[in-house]
Amino acid sequence: MNIKIKLALLIASSLALSGCVGSNAVTEKLMGFNVKVVDNRYARAGVNFLLSPVYGFTWLADVFVVNSIEFWSGTNPINGKNHIFDTKLKTYIEINDKIDSSLHDAPIDPLTKVEPNHGTIRYLDENTIEMEVVLSDGGTSKVTAVQDGDSILYYIEDQLVSETTLNALEKEFSAS
Repeated sequence: MNIKIKLALLIASSLALSGCVGSNAVTEKLMGFNVKVVDNRYARAGVNFLLSPVYGFTWLADVFVVNSIEFWSGTNPINGKNHIFDTKLKTYIEINDKIDSSLHDAPIDPLTKVEPNHGTIRYLDENTIEMEVVLSDGGTSKVTAVQDGDSILYYIEDQLVSETTLNALEKEFSAS
């Protein structure tokens, strides 16, 4: 299977699966309308029956769109509630102290899309380049590229984040 198809399926499934749980705000709005139509519980049941096809569409909108936005952003765009997965309570398994703090809450850092504003490049030696990047939010980051034989190792804040080869870089830049 083509890598682009695999990536598209992975993204689509992560969005769909992440949307299963959430506030269901669209359906909640329809339910609010349903109970305001009439004051009698039996008449409300009749209105509910008549609106049942609409409930199907609101549920689909919640599961595949609104709840997914809520999951990835941390907040429901319609009612402003935090995602249920961010509820603080006593849990059976605690892992937050074992993982990077950027993964504790939504949105995760790569999704915040803080863009580079400007930067400077310094050649530390014949095999090492250091880039100081100033981000649009005012933060800074240091990216270091180190050539080790045919490999190029990339570090952000002294932590290895990626590796490539000279051949792969030449191939990528000659294609553009």
